[in-house]
Amino acid sequence: MAQVAVPETLEVAPARPTTRKGSGTGDTIFAFLCRASAALVLVLLGAIIVELFLGGLPAFRAFGAAFISSTDWDPVQEIYGAGVPIYGTILTAILALLLAVPVAFGIAFFLTELAPEWMRGPVGTAIELLAAVPSIIFGMWGFFVIVPVMASTIQPAIIDTVGELPLIGSLFQGPPFGTGLFTAALILAIMVLPFIAATMRDVFLQVPGVYKESAYGLGSTRWEVMRKVVLPYTRVSVVGGIMLGLGRALGETMAVTFVIGNANRITPSLFGPGNTIASIVALEFGESGAGSLKLSALLALGFLLFVISFAVLALSRWLLRSRLKG
Repeated sequence: MAQVAVPETLEVAPARPTTRKGSGTGDTIFAFLCRASAALVLVLLGAIIVELFLGGLPAFRAFGAAFISSTDWDPVQEIYGAGVPIYGTILTAILALLLAVPVAFGIAFFLTELAPEWMRGPVGTAIELLAAVPSIIFGMWGFFVIVPVMASTIQPAIIDTVGELPLIGSLFQGPPFGTGLFTAALILAIMVLPFIAATMRDVFLQVPGVYKESAYGLGSTRWEVMRKVVLPYTRVSVVGGIMLGLGRALGETMAVTFVIGNANRITPSLFGPGNTIASIVALEFGESGAGSLKLSALLALGFLLFVISFAVLALSRWLLRSRLKG
């Protein structure tokens, strides 16, 4: 029987090129378009900042640093201050998060750990659809539905009970008009709730199942698994979702304008009227003449809102920096 000679080494055939002819040019064009898109974002961001600052420069020159702290807003005497809108913007945004975050966490916990399989899809879709409702719809709903309920039921009950307590009682006193800072915060909480809940639900679903199964195997309850496994694993994304909601709350315009009362004064009661930067700009921008000091003051308010939003997001990134590195 003839033996077949086996070579000691096998020659490896050269690898076939994996790129097609002309793909190098396509990659170059694609990379250029990606860089151009990223640069466009920076250019737009810078253009907005510069335009707002230049537009508000006459107001900053006229009132100096007192423009930020002053609570006067008198178009007749040409006196403008940003103290009241800044106070209303920050207070309503913080209250909105305090109201929305616990509810959003409860929704996400229910959808990922407790809800039956057939319910998770419809409820999750409903949450996402709620985020698509225009803000003016929330504003009209709040004005015609929430404000009467607040004026006739909720605010009188809180004023008669919590309003009588020492220390915190002054926060819940005054006539029950229905409108005010608390009502605006409540509407904002409903608006930012879908963003935070959807983000929490999505990141909770990204936790590897083996982690949770190991905790269950050690005898942990659902809450212990959530507190000791899921939340530590997803804390960065959870905080990111909350910051997304905060950004929406800081810049919301029409919904707040409908229910906040639009009064330029600071009251100790959360039921008192007020305004925010976005609401006062929306109300008075159309009445401002071109080149007027009032228009400059409104543009300066827009610049300050931009600075506040940037500072909040930068602070959140700084707080998470150590965790991101880990």
